[in-house]
Amino acid sequence: MEIVLFTLAGITLYLGSDWILNRIEEKRGERLQNRSLIFFVIILTLALALFQLTQYFTKT
Repeated sequence: MEIVLFTLAGITLYLGSDWILNRIEEKRGERLQNRSLIFFVIILTLALALFQLTQYFTKT
């Protein structure tokens, strides 16, 4: 069951990060130069937040 949850979390993080990056680029009106680095920072931030929330809600 854990593998399914981690897979869903990974898919959600990827799609969410891509959506955020696309919104940033739309506001700027051009593609960002270091797109992969910015994508990495977004997905890392979201992943850390998600895992903190997961730990908070699964404390026993």
